[in-house]
Amino acid sequence: MNSRGSIFGQMPPVTKNLIIINLIVWLAMFVLPGRIGTSLETLGGLHYFKAADFNPVQLVTYMFMHSTGSFAHIFFNMFTLWMFGMTLERTFGSARFLFYYMSCGIGAGLIQELTWMLTWENTLTPLLANAMHIDFPEAREILSAPGMEAQVSQWLNMFITIGASGAIYGILLAFGMMYPNAPIFLFFVPVPIKAKWMVTGMIGIELLIGLSESVGASDGIAHFAHLGGMIFGFLIIYYWKKKGTFSGGGGYGGY
Repeated sequence: MNSRGSIFGQMPPVTKNLIIINLIVWLAMFVLPGRIGTSLETLGGLHYFKAADFNPVQLVTYMFMHSTGSFAHIFFNMFTLWMFGMTLERTFGSARFLFYYMSCGIGAGLIQELTWMLTWENTLTPLLANAMHIDFPEAREILSAPGMEAQVSQWLNMFITIGASGAIYGILLAFGMMYPNAPIFLFFVPVPIKAKWMVTGMIGIELLIGLSESVGASDGIAHFAHLGGMIFGFLIIYYWKKKGTFSGGGGYGGY
């Protein structure tokens, strides 16, 4: 890992250590549950703030956890971090890059909390109705009945999100802003796409899917959290530019 010619040896320090920490936590998610009696996802995954298991620290810990049911979740997040994070860290500087990454991840978590706040009742009502074999109006009455706060708080533990995707989407947004004309080669696309169009397309896709899920079935992906990472990323870079404390971009034409 310290070899000058190795992949890790060529990485700037923050990008390298973020990848290492995510991989260590992912492996720990397989090993530790049997030792501590509960899953790390229950402890460190982000819960809705009204849920019984919510802890403010989860706004940080959730972004270092990934699904143990599929290698694709952590692979694509870490691959994207490696692919774009190295360039951005060298552009921003390590300290500023770490601040940006963490801020986008926390910002994504806050947007997810807002999304839950607006949608939890519509999501929980059919789940409760199906479980208790009652109709939707009766399920809503149960959720809003006096004295049910503690039970509802337990049911809200079903809402949980994990993953670095919010921070990763912030990185993609930053790369698109700093290097808008950089050619990006996507899987199954035979021609390069400029970074600015890739980012624009991703924003549109996440927004459309997120809005469609607000009135239909969910695919289990926190699409508004992805957008939240981008929103916070945009605000941070805009602030840096406005204050004149940062002049990034180059090579492919910064914005």
